[in-house]
Amino acid sequence: MTASQLISVSPDELRFHFELEKQTFCDLKVLNNTQNHVAFKVKTTSPKKYFVRPNTGVVHPWDSCIIRVTLQAQREYPPDMQCKDKFLLQSTIVSSNTDVDDLPADTFNKESGNSIEELKLRVAYISTASPEGSSEDDASRNSHKLDSSSSQVLQNLKEERDAAVRQTRQLQQEVVTVLRFSNIALLSQDFGHAEKTKKQKK
Repeated sequence: MTASQLISVSPDELRFHFELEKQTFCDLKVLNNTQNHVAFKVKTTSPKKYFVRPNTGVVHPWDSCIIRVTLQAQREYPPDMQCKDKFLLQSTIVSSNTDVDDLPADTFNKESGNSIEELKLRVAYISTASPEGSSEDDASRNSHKLDSSSSQVLQNLKEERDAAVRQTRQLQQEVVTVLRFSNIALLSQDFGHAEKTKKQKK
């Protein structure tokens, strides 16, 4: 998070998942740190590449708003996926009854004697299909996928082991039950044979 006396901005860097010929966006959260109404304005060194909405606004005391910065579709990768673009977020205190449409043209002009605070934000591109190969982010994502896959395999093996243990115990119980009934049957048979022998002797 980047902060001044008037506002805080998060994240402190605009990160775009860069893909050729596709738009992508990054949201900025602007928080008013004061009990005053604060007006803000967003500027960039490459206004043709980015679409910012809202690029100007008024944030109520202790309130916040979301600024969406959209990177227009690009036809080629930047050298080494490095971006030199920068953003500047200006802020100043305004009266409580000020609406964004009522802001004077010189609101963010320092030469007019206004007290202006400025926050600078850098831009970073994240590529999932760089022509030069996988980036560090790709490696991190692949590593995470491998870890997740390994965890899933271990979980499956554990479940199979537990199922096998339960099945073995069930079979053991069934064997004990069968043996118990077999012993009872044998005892009954022996008892019946003994009784028959006694009767024959009589």
